[in-house]
Amino acid sequence: MALTRVTEPGDQLVGRWLAEYGAEEVARALRRDGTRLDGTTEQRWEGLRLRARDAPEPEADLAAVEQLGGRFLCPGDGEWPGQLDDLGGARPVGLWVRGAPSLRFWALRSVAVVGARACTDYGVHVASTLGAGLAERGWTVVSGAAYGVDGAAHRGALAVGGATVGVLACGVDVTYPPGHGRLIRRIGEQGLLVAELPPGAHPTRNRFVLRNRVIAALTRGTVVVEAELRSGSLVTARRARELGRTVMGVPGAVTSGLSAGVHQLLRLEGQLVTDPDEVIELVGRMGELAPERSGPALPRDVLPPDAVRVLEAMPARNAVTAQKLAREAGTPSELTLVRLHELRSLGFVERKGDHWWLARAAQPARRHPIG
Repeated sequence: MALTRVTEPGDQLVGRWLAEYGAEEVARALRRDGTRLDGTTEQRWEGLRLRARDAPEPEADLAAVEQLGGRFLCPGDGEWPGQLDDLGGARPVGLWVRGAPSLRFWALRSVAVVGARACTDYGVHVASTLGAGLAERGWTVVSGAAYGVDGAAHRGALAVGGATVGVLACGVDVTYPPGHGRLIRRIGEQGLLVAELPPGAHPTRNRFVLRNRVIAALTRGTVVVEAELRSGSLVTARRARELGRTVMGVPGAVTSGLSAGVHQLLRLEGQLVTDPDEVIELVGRMGELAPERSGPALPRDVLPPDAVRVLEAMPARNAVTAQKLAREAGTPSELTLVRLHELRSLGFVERKGDHWWLARAAQPARRHPIG
């Protein structure tokens, strides 16, 4: 807990110290005896020690979070999500968590839905639909609680009473962005809020970028909904790919700059998805397949091939004899007559005397001339 006050998220040097010396030894060196650990300059060591001297006691931070119904997790705890260990030296020192559910269990079947903050109505619709659909199917929706796509994904999951996790670039007691105060409270009450930073810590640009590695590592896959060519969402997708997670993107209009980054992602490394079932097919268990898509079934789809040939040889507007139709269709006269009677019983054609014509319901729509 003390080290979350001293080090910035993703500091690989501190991560190496933790692996070599353990958290207690690192904290003791920084806060008490001043013995400089290897691999750092005197200037940086003094900066870390200054932070350590000015930091409040960890017991005060824990009390503040516990008052909100939260707790602190560190590697080795029963609730620690093991997939975060894939980050190696950039693994979080620990996580401040607000909310009742188990982070470890919720993360086992989780998907990140991320995208542009200044997204379009299309992006909001897609993100909320994905959030709701994934949550209804028992998946946890993970995002960053930001404006735009993040907020829409969280709201979609919350709307159906599903599981959602907000990974913050600030303390779990800080409302950021300010306009999402109500949403962040709902996530903390109905889902989980997670942060590497201690209570009261405020976000910075760099902390947003570093937060994305936690979103990528925590989940089975990352879906990007609207992103420009330079986007934090694409950073999350790249980290997910580096960690061996599934990277997905939802296509948009080719004329939209907000979809340019997604389209580049799909061209180079991502998989195209359009709905929750397609996402689950890629990240779920074997056999969790998306329904096969097809166009609407038409009555003529069930006709035998020679009946289709006879029907397609019928003139669009005029009547024709069976003999002439046989020549056009390339079928024997006797078979043509049999198929015409079958087509008549099915409502495709009509007859008067020796002449046959298309029934009104089977006639193609009139085309209006251009000009």
